[in-house]
Amino acid sequence: MLAPKKVKHRKMQKGRNRDRQLDTRGYTLNYGQFGLKAKEEAWISSQQLEAARKAIAYTLKQEGKVWMRVFPDKPITKRPPETTMGGGKGSVEYYAAPVKPGRIIFEIDGVSEVKAREALRLAASKLPIKTVFIKK
Repeated sequence: MLAPKKVKHRKMQKGRNRDRQLDTRGYTLNYGQFGLKAKEEAWISSQQLEAARKAIAYTLKQEGKVWMRVFPDKPITKRPPETTMGGGKGSVEYYAAPVKPGRIIFEIDGVSEVKAREALRLAASKLPIKTVFIKK
């Protein structure tokens, strides 16, 4: 799965996103003609991103080019089951990409709109948020 090679701090604070505003970066198509844009906010795990990327690759069959515009660099920790309070923070379970509404998650170029729409539809079904298909 996707994970950063090196991090400054092994564990990260959870953080909050109370404002529910649109993302101020990564909201326009920069590389491809078609894209998948997030409509909700969530932490998308590296497993979910990889499943979506594989769905796109399988649909396109070595045709066109795919860009993943988010990277899972937030470590998510979890305490073992049936442990008492105290004893510190749990160990890192997986890495996630924090996504706000308006963020482009995937971009595709070099294929027809019908094929791109189908590939991104399959990818969206692997993600835990509502998304929308966009084109230049």
